[in-house]
Amino acid sequence: MKLTFEADLQFQQDAIKSITDVFEGQPLEDAVQEFDLGEKDVLNLINGVGNKLILSEEQIFANLQSIQKAKDIAVSKKLDGMNFSVEMETGTGKTYVYLRTIYELNALYNFKKFVIVVPSVAIREGVIKNLEITKEHFQNLYDNVPVNFQVYDSSKVSALRGYATNNNIEILVINIDSFAKDQNIINQPHYKANGRKPIEFIQSTNPFVIIDEPQNMETEKRIAAIKNLNAACTLRYSATHRNQYNLTYSLNPVKAYDLGLVKQIEVDSIIEENAFNDAYVSVDSIKATKTKVTAKLLINVNDKGGVKKKKVNVSVGKDLYDLSNEREIYSDGYLIEEIDAANECISFSNGSILYKGDSQGGLTDEVMKFQIRKTVEEHLKKQKRLNKLGIKVLSLFFIDKVVNYRKYDANGNQLLGKFAQWFEEIYQEYINKPAFKDLNLFSVSEVHNGYFSQDRKGKLKDTSGETKADDDTYSLIMKDKEKLLNLDNPLQFIFSHSALREGWDNPNVFQICTLNETKSDIKKRQEIGRGLRLAVDQNGKRTYDQNINRLTVIANESYDDFAKTLQKEIEDECGVTFKDRVKNKRKRTPIKYRKGFDADPKFLEIWEKLKNKTTYRVDYKTEELITLAAKAIKDLPEIKAPSIRSTKVRLSMSDEGLETSYAGDKVENYDSYSWSIPDVLGYIQNKTELTRSTLQAILSKSNRIPDILVNPQLFLDLASQAIKRTLYDLMIEGIKYEKIGGSEYEMALFEAQELEVYLNDFTFNVNDTSKTIYEEFIPLDSGVESKFAEDCETSEQIKFYFKLPNWFKIPTPIGNYNPDWAVVFQDDNKVYFVAETKDTGTPEIDLHKLSADEQLKIKCGKAHFSEFDKLEYRVVNKVGQLI
Repeated sequence: MKLTFEADLQFQQDAIKSITDVFEGQPLEDAVQEFDLGEKDVLNLINGVGNKLILSEEQIFANLQSIQKAKDIAVSKKLDGMNFSVEMETGTGKTYVYLRTIYELNALYNFKKFVIVVPSVAIREGVIKNLEITKEHFQNLYDNVPVNFQVYDSSKVSALRGYATNNNIEILVINIDSFAKDQNIINQPHYKANGRKPIEFIQSTNPFVIIDEPQNMETEKRIAAIKNLNAACTLRYSATHRNQYNLTYSLNPVKAYDLGLVKQIEVDSIIEENAFNDAYVSVDSIKATKTKVTAKLLINVNDKGGVKKKKVNVSVGKDLYDLSNEREIYSDGYLIEEIDAANECISFSNGSILYKGDSQGGLTDEVMKFQIRKTVEEHLKKQKRLNKLGIKVLSLFFIDKVVNYRKYDANGNQLLGKFAQWFEEIYQEYINKPAFKDLNLFSVSEVHNGYFSQDRKGKLKDTSGETKADDDTYSLIMKDKEKLLNLDNPLQFIFSHSALREGWDNPNVFQICTLNETKSDIKKRQEIGRGLRLAVDQNGKRTYDQNINRLTVIANESYDDFAKTLQKEIEDECGVTFKDRVKNKRKRTPIKYRKGFDADPKFLEIWEKLKNKTTYRVDYKTEELITLAAKAIKDLPEIKAPSIRSTKVRLSMSDEGLETSYAGDKVENYDSYSWSIPDVLGYIQNKTELTRSTLQAILSKSNRIPDILVNPQLFLDLASQAIKRTLYDLMIEGIKYEKIGGSEYEMALFEAQELEVYLNDFTFNVNDTSKTIYEEFIPLDSGVESKFAEDCETSEQIKFYFKLPNWFKIPTPIGNYNPDWAVVFQDDNKVYFVAETKDTGTPEIDLHKLSADEQLKIKCGKAHFSEFDKLEYRVVNKVGQLI
């Protein structure tokens, strides 16, 4: 099959025009100049052909500013060199755009000599592939204009003579590393260039230089090397510019997503749950500055809701027992003895050493096997739907160790690694399921294969992605691009080394799964970038159906973490916000309301009783605040001075293994050090919004002012918290709510505020829809809520119930409060309840076990609903506690 290209995509036309318009006013007939290639030798007989840009910089600058104003781009204040930048999101046809720009510059202005500079072999192979597959398309568009393209080869420098002398469009593709150093062959006098430097052939043509991914070429040496090409101008194309020199066009990730120019993103999150029996430690990063070395670890931490994974920053002397909120599993041997930045490792007092990316504890293999399972399942589901539309589905696995996919026995025979074994087991299991019997599936051995670099003996090997051996692998990946899209080709599941990730650029990659025993350093944007391109059918035509174009990333981290990281990368790299655009594949579902619920008398009865909005006022005495806040500060724990702790342990080895014995601690306190004292009253005032005179009175009465000298910041934070808590207590103790005449929560918001939520273990599946407003699901967040909904449905006394929507908010001094439930109870009498469900771990509700904020909001809820007739407010953990 052949890929087809669309010539009239407006966003690509705009990107092309944003460059060609820079040179508006350049006469067509004056764009070419001839020159002598030599003086005293045979080269003197040959004339070269180069570009001739005659527009003044003033005119070019005026053109640039007009383009920027028309495109609503920040206008350049000065030209600052002949560099022009185009920002295009990965997968939107950046390479097509700059290749077609070459043809347009020739058609409009007769420019003929172009150099495409690439940062890596992977991108070079991609450019060559695009030159090959677009040539027929461009020839049809531009009346078969003669075009030659070549890749620079240091063993064939004489080919540059043809580049310089031919009177056609000449395109030279060259890797930056081929000419960035003085020692490069191209920069040395060469006999094949009659004693001249081969680079002179390029320089003499005054080429238009196109830089693919210029952010990788911002070092001083590379900038100088590009300048040495003697370019007429430099055109820079990237999705992630480090410096946007004279930006002419911007298609950032958010725009591309909104215009449907890339696949939508789903994340299938594969994480451990309740696997907290080991001392889990994962080394996320190690950072060294001039004064200290720190690291970021992921560990299990005691939290209000149970044990959770949390990232913690550590330095020498820190103890994971303390950082985990005293988890017993870390109590012996998890004091950090050394952080070695050079070797990127951390040594613990129990003798263990973990390197950056390493982890211990947990279910590493089990997680990766489940990732493969979910990839196969997702693949086959899409295959069943898309094959009939002529669309081949591909899944891509990136791994960091080839031995996990292919290994060798003592005789050099190739065997299945654990990933391949797991895959074949899982695939065989799934193809035997009735749901996939009609897919005419190929055998398991045919549907998967690996793309890896090889050693001289032909054995697959790990690689950096930048070695000579990788050139052939990248070439093979590109050569097979169209072949992989053919439905008759059985290969669908592709395993490749993570280092070769950049080489993958196939539009029909629908699943990406990174299987790492260690944490991957690959950025999320690079990861999803391999599958963002819109899918094509068997005729090579692109499809724009968003129900088809959905990329699923099977990740071994929480969906939330993946989304936040991806969003931060885009914000950092592009200056835009990519908010709420990543979808959770397994959890996504719409919440629908039962048709006609808003006319149900049972709903209307309780809605009429609680629909009024309120406002509140507070009443407290400043003198009382001063007294109580001063006591709260006085009762604060001891303010300790900053200190440095050194803890020493001895290691001993026996048949039993490694043992540690504690040798002692050394603590150096800085209690005599003179700290810089901030604006005490100003800092606390900013936190509490109280007057300086009130704060001064509180601090004076607390008798703790000397503690400011011991550790200023610690004291200020603790004092601010104590004052705020006292203030809120007083405010809410005397809070009064009043109904706002004519102001109600609008019933129409139920339908207007459409919900699409992520199903979880607590989501309640409605069976009896007559008792609630929901058609199928009630979105819930805890076990106590789920049990409450279940009991409401089955209880004969509960006639109607529903979860109050998130827009039903009661104002309070500490933020809005959204109560949980509205319930109609019928026994001897009918009673209307607003119920707040809480789990305090006790048979009866113990409000003291709730957080301070929860307690205060409950007080506000009671005060609010006390203003409503025949409506009772209860805090419960089960339905039976309503009465």
